[in-house]
This record gives sequence, structure tokens and C-alpha cells, in this order.
Amino acid sequence: MQIGTPAPSFELEDQDRNLVKLESFRGANTLIVFIPFPFTGICDGEACAIRDNLVELESLNANVAVVTTHARPVNKRWADENEFRFPVLSDYWPHGEVATAYGAFNDERGVANRYTFVLDADGVVREVINTDQLARGREFTSYVEALKNL
Repeated sequence: MQIGTPAPSFELEDQDRNLVKLESFRGANTLIVFIPFPFTGICDGEACAIRDNLVELESLNANVAVVTTHARPVNKRWADENEFRFPVLSDYWPHGEVATAYGAFNDERGVANRYTFVLDADGVVREVINTDQLARGREFTSYVEALKNL
């Protein structure tokens, strides 16, 4: 994914079986947050930081969608147990198709790498926040900084 290019379109099912299209986020800034493993300390920490600071993101005119390569029932349980108020999208089948389109799929592990795509209100990629390894999480403050720069 190149900065300044339109984000690849997608339509994925969220934890409540709603079909969510990338285009539905237009008109506001958006964080597309790929995570590798629900129910693990690092992924839980990253998603809970978003949950705990969602009001701050909303004040920056930002939507949030978390994307995993896990099946919807896994995402549903994870979202319910953690009281997430943002969509947790399943990129399960075709497995990792959206993560691949974004350049975030880890072929070796069969999951998404830790990539966050910061989109402007027109759906254009303005920043990419990632870590160089699955075992290291992203800092929530980097999302706020990126959104403030839009």
C-alpha cells in the first residue's frame, strides 16, 4: 500500500453479521486496524486501548474497524467479552483476501500482520502504522498523532 492511494475496497461481515463496506466509512477519517490473534495479550491490549479511547478518536472525526483473519464466531465472542463498540471484521474466507490486498497478510503464519491504515475522509491512505514483528504492539498515541495530521 502506498501513501496517497485509495484504500482497497472491501465488504466483510462484522461480529454481529452485518456486512460492512469500506465505502460506508467515507466522510470521516478511518483507522483500518489489522490484528493477528484475538484473545492474546498484545491484540487484546491494542483493541482495548482503542475501546478505552474511542471518544478521543471520534472527536478527531475517526471511524475504527478492526480486521482479523478469524471466523466471525471467534470475533463475536472476543468483541462481546471486551465490550467493543466498533466493528470487528472477519477476513476469514477467502482467507486473508483483504489483508492480502492491503499488503498486511503474513503467509507464513496465515494471519494479518500488525498494520493500521489511516484513511482520510475520501478513503485515501495517508499513513501506515505497523510493527516489524507480531510480538510487538502498536502504540495508541500513534493513531491520535496520525489523525491530527490529516
